[in-house]
Amino acid sequence: MQAKPIIELQQVSKVYTSDDVQTHALSDINLKIYKGDYIAISGPSGCGKSTLLSLMGLLDDISGGSYQIEGVDTQSLDMDTQAELRNLHIGFIFQSFNLIDELSVFANVALPLQYREPALSKAEIAERVEHALGQVEISHRANHKPNQLSGGQQQRVAIARALAGTPSILLVDEPTGNLDSKNGDAVMALLAELNEQGTTICMVTHDPRYAGYAKKQVKLLDGKIINTDNIQTTAASAELEAV
Repeated sequence: MQAKPIIELQQVSKVYTSDDVQTHALSDINLKIYKGDYIAISGPSGCGKSTLLSLMGLLDDISGGSYQIEGVDTQSLDMDTQAELRNLHIGFIFQSFNLIDELSVFANVALPLQYREPALSKAEIAERVEHALGQVEISHRANHKPNQLSGGQQQRVAIARALAGTPSILLVDEPTGNLDSKNGDAVMALLAELNEQGTTICMVTHDPRYAGYAKKQVKLLDGKIINTDNIQTTAASAELEAV
């Protein structure tokens, strides 16, 4: 019996309306992601990659269809409940790092944990932060400020912040966009290692070379899935289909 997907989108669409003009950013998106998957979403600029990631991350609402995460129908939830679901199940990694320069590395990683429901104790938070920093090999920088780190080190801190919440899935948006090729390669190697350890990843990238790190590739064009390629077959392989 196949496990239930972490994320399931059925016939999902996203329409933006401005001055009575409708823009269809996404149409008929069908996507299932299972535990242990590593999926790369690619396509030309403006094809809907980041929009799709925003919908999966509950940063924006779908216009049509249905979206479930861990079996919960997100459409019936109010904003506060969506925020709790997002904080519990989703870890975000952005190309801009989104670290707070006034806080130490340790405090940056700990910050989202302070808003968890039910609340975590200081000892639990410290344990999670230390473990996450160890996972990305940046523990020795715990007391530094982000502006004292290289771009590659800052991205490792951002990954640690996402991991500390023990999310069901990492949503990764152009993780190498602000990095040189050496640091970009190192971050991609780290993500691949985390996936081998069991972390579920869905990544948006414009770089075909980095998309090749994933076990399955999803290609978008004009807001629709036009192709999926299995790079590596696993027992928990994602099931995707375009309509």
